[in-house]
Amino acid sequence: MAGYTGTKEEYLKRLSRIEGQVRGISRMVQEDAYCIDVLTQVSAVTKALQAVSLGLLEDHMNHCVLHAAQSSDEEGRAKIREASDAIARLVKS
Repeated sequence: MAGYTGTKEEYLKRLSRIEGQVRGISRMVQEDAYCIDVLTQVSAVTKALQAVSLGLLEDHMNHCVLHAAQSSDEEGRAKIREASDAIARLVKS
């Protein structure tokens, strides 16, 4: 079971909003909007995606990592490594 199951609807709403923002950016480019205005919207979408990512990461730590650590040290370490790798990917982007 996914760690975000309890907040799935919230994530779906946020992602739908982000999807709409991305479509808006596409329209802006099609309509030759001012570059800075497009970049401002790209920045807003980026921040919104980062917020979703951080929420998912927190849910993962509170559910998946916690449950794995309660099962065994080995499973806990594996989930911590998985979370660390995910954090590294987020920091790179």
